[in-house]
Amino acid sequence: MATLVIGAGIIGTAIAHDLQKRGQQVVLIDRDAPGRGASFGNMASIAVTEFMPASRPSVWRQIPGWMLDPEGPVRVRPSYMPRLVPWFLRFIAASRPARLRELEAQGAALCARALDDTLALLRETGLEDQISDEGCLSLYTDEAEFRADREHVAILERFGFAHEVIGRQAIKALEPELSDKIGMAVLFPQNRSMKDPYRLVLALAERFTALGGRIEAGEVSGFVRSEGLREVVLKDGRRLPAERVVICAGAFSAKLAKDLGEPIPLETERGYHTQIMAPGISMKHSIIWPARAFMVTPTAGGIRVGGTVEMAGLDAPADYRRSKVTVRRAKEALPGLRCEDFTEWMGHRPALPDTVPILSASAKTRGVFYATGHGHLGLTYAATTARLMGDLITGAPPAIDLHPYRINRF
Repeated sequence: MATLVIGAGIIGTAIAHDLQKRGQQVVLIDRDAPGRGASFGNMASIAVTEFMPASRPSVWRQIPGWMLDPEGPVRVRPSYMPRLVPWFLRFIAASRPARLRELEAQGAALCARALDDTLALLRETGLEDQISDEGCLSLYTDEAEFRADREHVAILERFGFAHEVIGRQAIKALEPELSDKIGMAVLFPQNRSMKDPYRLVLALAERFTALGGRIEAGEVSGFVRSEGLREVVLKDGRRLPAERVVICAGAFSAKLAKDLGEPIPLETERGYHTQIMAPGISMKHSIIWPARAFMVTPTAGGIRVGGTVEMAGLDAPADYRRSKVTVRRAKEALPGLRCEDFTEWMGHRPALPDTVPILSASAKTRGVFYATGHGHLGLTYAATTARLMGDLITGAPPAIDLHPYRINRF
């Protein structure tokens, strides 16, 4: 019988490709076409330096003020607030100093492998030219702004991630379009950008089917189990026999896990981007400005501007005022930026309160596996997740200890 992979974003498609390559018979299933969810609109960054837990006190202490600011980096819709209380309690619990040290190490263990695994996957799929040679610049107006972000740099130093502090002249030499108000930056040379992350999903899906894998369109509504998994039930009534199932449906994984008796505290962080096809400028590096909470990446034939977090669930309509805020802030860093020939997009990132993904066999049902909760790092972790889950599912020893990423840690 087949292995069913539920979710055809970058995580699910990479896992399906890896398993098919190992000789499994795999069916990849999604209610939409491959890559049309969060993988379509991510910020295209292999962000190996961005593994710090969001639950650290320097972040959550600012959240009440942010939520009162309609343009703040975190926005919670008031009507959704009662639903978030249990999630936020777990979020605060993950801020204990000892727990933070554990979470930092767990994120660093994945990020330390991420770039090499991504490059290997690109070579294998003939897409070596789809990743930039340049890294990412983190921007600061002055020494005070840099000190406010010193915790981030200190964590990178502790785990040995490459970075370089540079001044105004070096910044302008790397990116002449940046404003003169930027006085300092940190260069992250390993934080490379994909030239089109959606194209990567499509290429993996194409290679997966060329290897004999099958893609099915359908929405999973339930499971048939006895001693282990037997069938996956679709909303249209079809039943697909399965020996194994891998749940990697992003923010939609929570319902499936609950149906299997393993509820997980998974929320959606709604992310927005503006894809500008006529920006009037050119860039080589991606940039982030921590104090302004936005990111800009040259990708998909133009420049993509994103940032901020909105907590409003899976069903609320998009609020594209969030996109306009980040574009306005991006123009502070890039005075020549024009917002012409653009599209706006919103997608759902799967957020766990401790920021560390679930990479795990089920604790309750034989044949069920989970790979979800990657938050902002779905593209970053995709190749590494595929290798680790491939090892776990086929019985090979994974390259790192997966116990910290178990589903029942909550």
